[in-house]
Amino acid sequence: MSYHVVSEPSTVREVLRRVDDFLPTNALTAVVPLSPGARRILARERFALPPILASATGEQHRHVRSMVAGFFTPATVARIGPRVREISRERALAALAGLDDGPVDLADAVAKHIPPLIMAELIGVDCPDLDLFKRWSRDSLELFWGWPDEERQLVLAASAAEFYGWLRGVVLASRGGDSLFGVLDAAGLSTAEICSLGYFLVIAGQETTSQLIATTLHRAVADSATWAAVAESEDAAGAFVRSVLATESSVHTWRRATAHATELDGVELPAGSEILLELSGRHGEDSRPTAYSLAFGYGLHRCLGAKLAEMETTLVLHETARVLPGVRPSGPDPEWLRLLSFQAPLTVFVEGASHA
Repeated sequence: MSYHVVSEPSTVREVLRRVDDFLPTNALTAVVPLSPGARRILARERFALPPILASATGEQHRHVRSMVAGFFTPATVARIGPRVREISRERALAALAGLDDGPVDLADAVAKHIPPLIMAELIGVDCPDLDLFKRWSRDSLELFWGWPDEERQLVLAASAAEFYGWLRGVVLASRGGDSLFGVLDAAGLSTAEICSLGYFLVIAGQETTSQLIATTLHRAVADSATWAAVAESEDAAGAFVRSVLATESSVHTWRRATAHATELDGVELPAGSEILLELSGRHGEDSRPTAYSLAFGYGLHRCLGAKLAEMETTLVLHETARVLPGVRPSGPDPEWLRLLSFQAPLTVFVEGASHA
């Protein structure tokens, strides 16, 4: 796939603002076309992703977005803050106990736990087994934003179908209730439409935040002065999170496609051109303080969970550093997840001073 890459933040905003010229229709399209075998696996589960939120436009998109936004209001995010702090401290204390036996992986012990539980509480559904849920999420990201060969696609498609089957069951069980899925059903959305929305909302609402937390922990613990500062002050933790969002957000690119032949920053683009927007890492040292916010998109498709993700990451960082003031990185630099639109360290191993 050949992309017209847009790096300049002001031009990225222009693309996201020009909703009639640049469409989100390719936002959820697999980077590598799925093989017939992978498509058959998905078809057996009636896997379908009709455009409904991230890949949709027009009045229906705005209507659905307003309903989803009701579950992520500033007041709701503020109310769940104490719960985030509570779980963060619990997980940090568990990591502290684990240090008695040697290095601990903060990505596994801390980062992966909080966002799934918070997302489930906010949208009113039960969280499945955490390890299974994380495998579903990561496999789906790789299937749609990675470069799997045909053999790997079969494994990932089976996982995606399993996830979709669980999700459909949750959607059907939510009818008549006040969960997000129940509200969407009452508004007249079909089961396929709700599953399409839920499939990536559930992943984005927790996996990308876990990735952001892992990156933030990895970068902060690498510098003892930074680690001490974020332990001392929640404001310092928030500022550090925003610096990570500006420089290496977990969602570092996103896609658009031209609706018709158009011009962008002096370049003529034919209809159907694939656009890759760089959301972080291009702001420069002297960018205005809000530059980090582009990591969550801009305009009509800006991430509805932006404030939640920023708050979660800030509190997890602050509480973890408070509970683990003397830790330092352990072992070699970690391997990273590197997909078209997602990135994060796969591990964040730390050790206490006694194990140095």
